[in-house]
Amino acid sequence: MKFITLISLAFATSSLNASAQSFDFDLTKEQPVYSEATGYGYDILAKPAKKSNSPFYFSVKVPDGNYKVTLTLGDKKRASQTVVRAECRRLFYENVETKKGKLQNVEFVVNKRSTQIDEKNRVNIKDREKDYLHWDNKLTLEFTGSAPAVRSIKIERDTTATTVFLCGNSTVVDQATEPWASWGQMFPRWFNTNIAICNLAESGLTARTFERAHRLDYILSKLKKGDYVICEFGHNDEKEHSDGDGPWYHFAHELKIFTDKVRKAGGTILFCTPTARRSFDEFGKIKNTHGEFPTVTKTVGQREKVPVIDLTTMTTTFFEALGVEGSKKALVHYPAGTYRPQKLEDNTHFNPYGAYEVSKMVVMGLKQLNIPFVKELRSDWKDYNPASPDAVDQWKWYDSTMVDATKPDGN
Repeated sequence: MKFITLISLAFATSSLNASAQSFDFDLTKEQPVYSEATGYGYDILAKPAKKSNSPFYFSVKVPDGNYKVTLTLGDKKRASQTVVRAECRRLFYENVETKKGKLQNVEFVVNKRSTQIDEKNRVNIKDREKDYLHWDNKLTLEFTGSAPAVRSIKIERDTTATTVFLCGNSTVVDQATEPWASWGQMFPRWFNTNIAICNLAESGLTARTFERAHRLDYILSKLKKGDYVICEFGHNDEKEHSDGDGPWYHFAHELKIFTDKVRKAGGTILFCTPTARRSFDEFGKIKNTHGEFPTVTKTVGQREKVPVIDLTTMTTTFFEALGVEGSKKALVHYPAGTYRPQKLEDNTHFNPYGAYEVSKMVVMGLKQLNIPFVKELRSDWKDYNPASPDAVDQWKWYDSTMVDATKPDGN
């Protein structure tokens, strides 16, 4: 889906200056379809018709970095309800309602990146990532909801926000397509404009393959003093069986490497234990499928004085609270004919509801550890207990137009 933005008067020419630091787009005026020549426009989908309730995308070509986005939402002639996402379905606002004739401003900071680290080095991405919106040369905003209405977009380069970098696998990554989702892409929804989230996670990665793909190098090249790095590994590390592999030697060694490099660069590192798999015993209790990997994460954290969020325990509580059948509604379990002719049954990968709930667990973990950047939570944040999850039937997600039922790498 391709969407467009109107550039400020300084850029009223036919092309967009990619080095500019600030852009203003008036969507009440005619806008082009995105092209490399203009550097901005409606993207991915056809240009939306006037008074349409259809979703649309809007892209602008910008250099890598953090950008503060200010939106004016609403319509003078109709009520509206708008959901705001960016890049690969990264959630920023889930439900902004305006009455007819009323307008509302919202703002957030979004991280835009490419694979480029420096003149010689790049992040090694998988073939499946080559079409991901978060690796291209533009910032893409997605507007959906029952009646999306966007009046204007302002994009400004931001150099002051604290950046929180995420490292991990398919339970953390910004999943590009429905019906898959991970907590990392829901995480930005909870923070104000003093925080930017940069998610380098990818499905199937271990701590070792994350590092070897130069994803940690990318983080270190961008990290500034005061930034944070959150790591969640374990799901795929369990399946490494070369000499020396295992939780107590290789995995612990990798966590130490991450810790030392992040600290040397001036950042603060945090660990998360891996999310539980939906694997129940005959008594309705979640079985431990991770062996000693959660314990090792905690042990290295204690030894190196790295704060640890126990997602294994919190997601175990969450699944057990939902029950054997109810917990399927947090994962990619769908009947035949929903997203593909065959049914989908995945007990590792979350759907948007499950990912949203896990993002709340991460925030609660940060609060319990008194991590300083939690003071930047938005005013509508409410504390969360995984033993009392949000009612799934009262939670609404508007599917993106990007759908692919192919299972992500890893398990």
